[in-house]
Amino acid sequence: MQFGLFEQPPRRYDSLEELLAEMVELTDDPLAGAGTTMVIYRGNPEARLMIIGEAPGPEENRLGKPFVGRSGQLLDQILQAAGFDPEVDVFITNAVYRMPPGEGDKAFRKPTNEEIEGYKPYLLEMIRLIDPAVIVLSGNVATQSLLGETGITRLRGQWRQWQGRWVMPIYHPAYLLRNPSREPGSPKAQMWQDIQEVRRVYDEVVGEQPSAQRQKPA
Repeated sequence: MQFGLFEQPPRRYDSLEELLAEMVELTDDPLAGAGTTMVIYRGNPEARLMIIGEAPGPEENRLGKPFVGRSGQLLDQILQAAGFDPEVDVFITNAVYRMPPGEGDKAFRKPTNEEIEGYKPYLLEMIRLIDPAVIVLSGNVATQSLLGETGITRLRGQWRQWQGRWVMPIYHPAYLLRNPSREPGSPKAQMWQDIQEVRRVYDEVVGEQPSAQRQKPA
């Protein structure tokens, strides 16, 4: 895969392990001064499906893994309902690797444009090394990082071709937690449509894998 002219990673790495070893030692990344944990990934580095989220929250910062709080639990339920095993079929990471510090009474804030761009070279190199066939962008920050666009309610559910890969933006699970309705046309109903479409394209591109019976999430 070739990176764009202004999207060169700090350098090319021979393996994911080499990249991870450097990332955990970073002291000059955009949020190094925040004193938060470097949270990089969970799941299977051999997976052909990659999910990119936004940034760690307090629970992710504490445990050192992405999507392990309430949003992560809901994400796992959504994946399992579509027949994906989150630990076997999926590689899960974020567009920003440290929790941005809070403002006012909030524990953390949305990443800035500069922070998103600062971590992007590492994300691009991770994609090159993992080599997924299908990428799901969970939320506006991930969509901005990879596609340079925001407006998740407009972009969700739409396939893009990006450097030979199928890419789809979806809602972040945190948005579903704030909008719990399951009525037709609701965010939860739209998410179910989107994850079914992800499953369909994954099966076409990768080949259907034996997995748990698919059921619509409760």
